[in-house]
Amino acid sequence: MTHRILILGGTTEARQLAGKLARREDFSVTLSLAGRTESPVAQGVPVRVGGFGGAEGLAAHLREERIDLLIDATHPYAARISANAAEAAKRSGVRILALRRPGWEPVAGDRWMLVDDVAEAASALGTTPRRVFLAIGRQEAGGFEAAPQHRYIIRSVDPIEPKLGVPDALYLLARGPFPEADERALLEKYAIDAVVSKNSGGEATYGKIAAARALGIEVVMVSRPALPDVSSAGTVDALAGKVDHLFGPVAERGV
Repeated sequence: MTHRILILGGTTEARQLAGKLARREDFSVTLSLAGRTESPVAQGVPVRVGGFGGAEGLAAHLREERIDLLIDATHPYAARISANAAEAAKRSGVRILALRRPGWEPVAGDRWMLVDDVAEAASALGTTPRRVFLAIGRQEAGGFEAAPQHRYIIRSVDPIEPKLGVPDALYLLARGPFPEADERALLEKYAIDAVVSKNSGGEATYGKIAAARALGIEVVMVSRPALPDVSSAGTVDALAGKVDHLFGPVAERGV
């Protein structure tokens, strides 16, 4: 019997999980991407690109494709997608698991200012002009047009179009991981005195946090949104173990 699994992805862990599960001959794995990244990396399994039309559209897709398991492995800040996934699973009667990457925790030497959202982050930078490194992606960068007095260094995977309505901004295109040494060099090169970051968790983008700590730079940290309470795991291996438990012993895994 073939078990059909749909993974809502867009993260490194989603790609890793898809590859891990695809080794089992009794699994048919599809990875769904929202399509916000113009040039996504190769995923290694069949990929579906684009939205579903909210919770009801996703529920209909789950029923039509006879999906046996929905896995939410989206970014920790993709709150709307996660909410739709939980609601779609409920409406369709399909089981759901989630990959919940643990967030970063402040350690000795960190200078974090915790804020609830991007609007609060822009305000928290203050009225005095600062040199700010924005590492929050392109989707919400526009929120900093409310604080045009600062000089922004903005990094994203895809170009930010249109450019922000601020007088002094530099745009960097790059895809992680970002080692701490490289991040420290960047912060020093542009004389950055504030970093704005989401608490994404994981190692790939932690370099800027460690570099800011080493240089004594303040980090305005946007807190995570609330996510649905569904069965979850914090690592790819742990979640793969949950899937194995649902559909049979680990010994059945094809290698």
